[in-house]
Amino acid sequence: MDESSALEVTAVRAFESTEALRAQWTDADRAWASRAAAEVVGAQGSPDAYLARRASFALERLGEREAAYPRAVAALRWRPWVGSAIVGLAFAIGLFADQVGAAQRINLLDPPVLVLILWNLAMYAVIGVGFVVRYGDAAGPGPLRSLVARVAGGAARVRGDDGARQAIAAFGADWSRRAGPLYAMRAARILHLAAAVLAAGVLAGLYLRGIAFEYRASWESTFLEPSTVRSIAALFYAPGAWAIGMPVPSVAEVAAIRAPSGENAARWVHLMAATVAVVVMLPRLVLALLAWLVERHRATHFAFPADDAYLRRLLRGFRGGAARVRVLPYSYAPSAQAVEGLEQVIARSFGGSAAMVVAPPVDWGTDAGTEPAGAAGSTLAALFNATATPEREAHGAFLAALARQRSEAEAVFALVDESAWIARFGTDEARTGERRAAWRAACADAGVPVIFADLANPDLAATDAALDAAIGERNA
Repeated sequence: MDESSALEVTAVRAFESTEALRAQWTDADRAWASRAAAEVVGAQGSPDAYLARRASFALERLGEREAAYPRAVAALRWRPWVGSAIVGLAFAIGLFADQVGAAQRINLLDPPVLVLILWNLAMYAVIGVGFVVRYGDAAGPGPLRSLVARVAGGAARVRGDDGARQAIAAFGADWSRRAGPLYAMRAARILHLAAAVLAAGVLAGLYLRGIAFEYRASWESTFLEPSTVRSIAALFYAPGAWAIGMPVPSVAEVAAIRAPSGENAARWVHLMAATVAVVVMLPRLVLALLAWLVERHRATHFAFPADDAYLRRLLRGFRGGAARVRVLPYSYAPSAQAVEGLEQVIARSFGGSAAMVVAPPVDWGTDAGTEPAGAAGSTLAALFNATATPEREAHGAFLAALARQRSEAEAVFALVDESAWIARFGTDEARTGERRAAWRAACADAGVPVIFADLANPDLAATDAALDAAIGERNA
């Protein structure tokens, strides 16, 4: 998935995951976006194409209801002109920075490009040490990632209700985390290119002023002799001398220009320029190219985690049509109110077009060898009553039989209805915790994830999150 599509998918993910927006973005809207994207992409379309198209449709409809959403997405898109402006400014700074001064004399022991070269050598050392120290480890949040987060915070302060601000803030934080590595590499590419262009600007300014003014080369020192100065010059200008094939002047020539004497600085300017090109411009351009290659790959191969429950939920509907959920109550006949709550849970977690079938209750003590039917292509949910004490020979055997359907089913999980338990024991946290622990142990023994819900009055957001986590385990 490319960067633009990933940005929109991240935005819609945040908006659809914000409970406060349920009134603005209903289950019917979700189903419409999924259906419309599937029709456009087609059965042979890639998952990435489907997710991108669905996000585009969703943002378009959301934007019709609240203009803050498309503005927030636009605010976090990378602006290419920023990089161009930084590079252009770097060249201008280098071009107009007169490092020689009104005296128009170039000191061989303190050349105008000395600071430029030393600074870049220091940066190479920092880059090299950082690469070695962080090799194999994920880099922590840096200033660029923090900057993106601050931009997201600003985008959240737009006109709109609390739900909109909450959703946009969540989107900004999520995108800053996901795009941090890409933006960091993009910034590195821009800064490397800016450093190279800054050096080019310095050299251009030096040569342009050399046309109208004569630079004189000389040196002076209290302690150094001409032979030592020549050795220093030979070392400092060695890269440039090698690059253009111009030898560093001899000891006699260096001695002859000791202050107050001097000479036309043309050959020294050429040596300086060649040295800057070899030591600063060429390495920076290579680093910029490497950063661009990594940036390009990250921008065009934007991957979401394989275990992202939200995306898996969307893709289940794309690959297999409307989700099919088969509920298997065990020794429990759910009330009409519990069934209604169960329908809300399934619609919330699997989409409004999900087909839910509640099978007749399985009798207590059903032969453990009897496999539940209807597993192929469906999500299987074992439904239990929290008032029942889980027993290995009964509930455990049924869960084990259900777990054996994992290879055929889309997903397998257990749902413990706590509505009757709450009606009897209220909010007795200690007793509720003990009962939940017993059910968790029974489900863990069978390798089936479990969630708890008061189906008479379901907390849809909490149940949705718990179900996402349960399915995310892939019933391991």
